[in-house]
Amino acid sequence: MVQAPEAQPAAPPRARPVVVTILCIFGFLGIPLTVWMIFSGAVSGIAPWYPALLGASTVIGLICLIGLWMMRKWAVYLYAAFTAVSQVILFATGIWTPMALIIPVVFVAVMAAYLPRMN
Repeated sequence: MVQAPEAQPAAPPRARPVVVTILCIFGFLGIPLTVWMIFSGAVSGIAPWYPALLGASTVIGLICLIGLWMMRKWAVYLYAAFTAVSQVILFATGIWTPMALIIPVVFVAVMAAYLPRMN
């Protein structure tokens, strides 16, 4: 008699950690504020090219937030790479501040802590 293989229990879905959810929510809430800053001219006095950098940062940040919401490793790598590029640009142009580094480093550190749980 041939016995049917026993069904394997389905693996539980990888739940998004609360900390990652909170970071994503704050990030999603910050996107409209950043867009407003770009189009209101609030950041145009920093440097003539800064609104374009902030716009690119907003788009890449939104892509990373969507990837992070879906628990994707590429989102962490993309965010870390863009953070590094942004820091170099800000430093080279003389508009770098410690706050420009602190928030992204905390964000990357939290995301990196959950990297093994991501797909």
